[in-house]
This record gives sequence, C-alpha cells and structure tokens, in this order.
Amino acid sequence: MGPLKGVKIIEIAGIGPGPFCAMMLADMGAEIIRVDRKDRPGMGQMDLLNRGRRSIAVDLKNPAGVDLVLKLVEKADGLQEGFRPGVMEDLGLGPDVCLKRNPKLVFGRMTGWGQEGPISHASGHDINYISLSGALHAIGHYGGKPVPPLNLVGDFGGGGMFLAFGMACGLFEARKSGKGQIVDAAMVDGSAVLMTMMYGFKAGGIWSNERGTNMLDTGSHFYDTYETADGKHVSIGSIEPQFYALLLKLGEIDDPDFQSQHDQSKWPELKQKIANIFKKRTRDEWCDIMLGSDVCFAPVLSMEEAPKHPHNVARKTFVEINGITNPAPAPRFSRTKPEIQGPPPNPGEHNETALSDWGISSEDINSVKESGAI
Repeated sequence: MGPLKGVKIIEIAGIGPGPFCAMMLADMGAEIIRVDRKDRPGMGQMDLLNRGRRSIAVDLKNPAGVDLVLKLVEKADGLQEGFRPGVMEDLGLGPDVCLKRNPKLVFGRMTGWGQEGPISHASGHDINYISLSGALHAIGHYGGKPVPPLNLVGDFGGGGMFLAFGMACGLFEARKSGKGQIVDAAMVDGSAVLMTMMYGFKAGGIWSNERGTNMLDTGSHFYDTYETADGKHVSIGSIEPQFYALLLKLGEIDDPDFQSQHDQSKWPELKQKIANIFKKRTRDEWCDIMLGSDVCFAPVLSMEEAPKHPHNVARKTFVEINGITNPAPAPRFSRTKPEIQGPPPNPGEHNETALSDWGISSEDINSVKESGAI
C-alpha cells in the first residue's frame, strides 16, 4: 500500500475540494471513513472524487450522531471538513471539542475565503476565490474577458491539494510532537500561492496586466495552441532558444521575421503566420513531425483520446474500475506504491462494517441505529 498506510482520517462529506483532498490521501494509502449526510443520495460509481474510502451516513443534527463521530475522533489521526466557518462548532464538532477528545488530532478545514477575514462568512465558488487572488484576471485572450480554467485552480490546485499537503505536514509533525493542530486551507490563499511566479514576473517588470500579451498567456507565438487542417489542435511551448530553433526547423519556417523571438511588437503578426502554417497539416501529421522531439509539442487530446494515447498507456496514467476510466494515483513511489482502494461508495454503504472495523462496539452501533442517527 501507499506511504500513508496506517493513517486513519475522518472525512466530513462535502463537495469539490474536500473530496479531492480525501481522494488524494486515500490513494496514498490512508484509511478514510467518509461521514455522509443521512438520507442524501449520492452519485454512486460516477462520483470519482469519492473513490477509495468507506461511507457511513450520519444525521449530525442528532446528538447520537455527533457522539458517534466523536467516538471515531478518539481513534483517528486526522479529520477534514469543508463547511463555512462556525458550522462544525454549531454541530458540536469544532476543533476545540475534537482536540479535547484526541489531542493528537490534525483538524483540516477547507474553505474558500479562510477561517477569518471580512468576507470569510460569505458563499462563493472557485471562480470567486481565484478572482480575489489575482489568478483569474491573468487568464484569457487579448481583448477578451477573463476565462475560468474549469475549477482546477481554486477547488483542486489551490484548495484540495493544499489541504492534502497541509494534512500530510500536520500528521508528520504530530508524530514528532504528539500534538495535533488546525490546518486552515483557503482557496483564495492556495490560488495566490500558485501565482507566485507571475507575481515575481510582475515585480520584475516582465508581466503585463493586459491579458494575452505575455509569454505564457497566449501572447507569444511560441507558447499557444493552434488549429490543424482537420479542425483539431496542437500545443507549442518552444520557450528556450534551442527549442525554438527546432520549431522553426521542423516547421520548415524560414521567414526572417521569426528570428526575433522575443520582440513582443512582432508577436501578433507571427502568431497569425504560424497559425497559417499549422493549418496546412492535420494533427496526426504534425505529431509525426514533432511529437517526441525537443520542440515542446503535444497534441491537444480530448478526455476520450487521452487514456488511449500510447504514452499514457505505457505509464498507466489512467486505470479502469468497474468499466469507468479513472486518472491513476499520483505522484508515484518506488516502494510504497499508491493505489485506488476501491470504487466510490454509496452514502451509508458501510455503516456497520466501517464502524466495527474502527472499534465501535456492536452495542454502540445498535444504539445509534435505534436513535435514527444512522
């Protein structure tokens, strides 16, 4: 199993970044019990973010349900939740209560705005959090409006992955100190950290606030996507001079204007010229010419195409579980290899087995069932 084998974590069910964090930890071998809402149907096998853990369905407004979770807290290394600030406290499951029950507990909190601040209480989604961090303003074409990069930057990159990193750090420290602590992961903070290089470029005077005019935001002709003769697309990232020279060579580009790679005044004209060149061949023809070279080239693949590409097949980048394609766990380890521990559960699917395996007595399980809390 993975490097987190033996670590026990409680996941208070949420959406988006919280489940993504739990998926990351479960893929690395952590034993996670997911506390779903009672009588709330799930997406079942299609909810891939919920893979690799077991589910109990608990009414957290029932005192017996709260007491059950606190019994689990006594046996856990960590707990993660994704409610607005104050909700866990209102339920009787705040960090003060949980850490009193288990002083070694790492209590992970996932929010958009953070646990404090002028708008920490407000609703929001990925698009709002990356707006406030400066990330969204930088993404888009010249003359156009900001373009949300799905919900990858806030929910997953700046949110769930930062919480997973924070939980891992907290668990590591707790093993040394014997003390738990609270991890405050906010998507506005995480997405700001993802922009560190761009803030450095801005401070150095090499990044403009005007979208689509910079080297990495489709402003340059050598870092963009281009349509091919068959209506598909390829991506080019020929930044370094030796890679750019190879782009010109393999693309059979002898126009002297292309020798001024970093002359930004020529970028719009060169973009149109190189776009015309890529339209002369199909995507597969360009792959035959450039893929695997140092041009820094790749075809733009759909979600149907990506799992079938020979490179992804060779690396087992995607795996199939019950007929459904899943991205495989990452990163990889030479010895403690991560793996998907199972398909996504239905809410409450493991009410009795998971509780029993976590050391909850049959008498307590029967009692909480009789209370209607599960």
